[in-house]
Amino acid sequence: MDFEYYKKLAEAKMGGKRFLHSLMVAEEAENLAKRYHGDIDKAKLAGILHDITKEASLPEQLHLIKKYDIILDDVEKNAKTLLHAITGSAYVFGELKINDTDIKNAIRYHTTGRAGMSLLEKIIFVADFTSAEREYDGVDIMRGLAKQSLEKAMLFGVSFSINDLIRRGMPVHSNAINLYNELVSGKKFTV
Repeated sequence: MDFEYYKKLAEAKMGGKRFLHSLMVAEEAENLAKRYHGDIDKAKLAGILHDITKEASLPEQLHLIKKYDIILDDVEKNAKTLLHAITGSAYVFGELKINDTDIKNAIRYHTTGRAGMSLLEKIIFVADFTSAEREYDGVDIMRGLAKQSLEKAMLFGVSFSINDLIRRGMPVHSNAINLYNELVSGKKFTV
């Protein structure tokens, strides 16, 4: 995996602010992979590519959805903010030919999370919340929790997201709810 190649590709597909965010997520993913004994190279690569289609136009994203026969659920059809994770994983797998299911899933579930996440998926989920340039109420708490446990940080992050969506009257994806339930119950399950 040639990180520098994918870094240049990401830079070409993103504006400066989004690219900086992706660089910071890759750096934080590397730090978390070291802390929690994950695959550092995969973490950096998934970090730099996690938002690869975030700035793609809606027609471009819909093209990827059609090209890769992706079936969106009702929440995804009505939540444009979720599309980039879905199309990003398809783009990385189908267009870039990165045939690593763990990287594909880390990109796919970095926004909603899901029950039964792999270590890499957890790392990218948390790194996206805690990257150095992030500024939001609670980011310092999230960063502190990330030093204690990925699961504690994930619970804080998914709770933060669910509460924010509810406050704004927006739908909450079942993947986020399943992740929350798994984390609070301490049990592993798949849906």
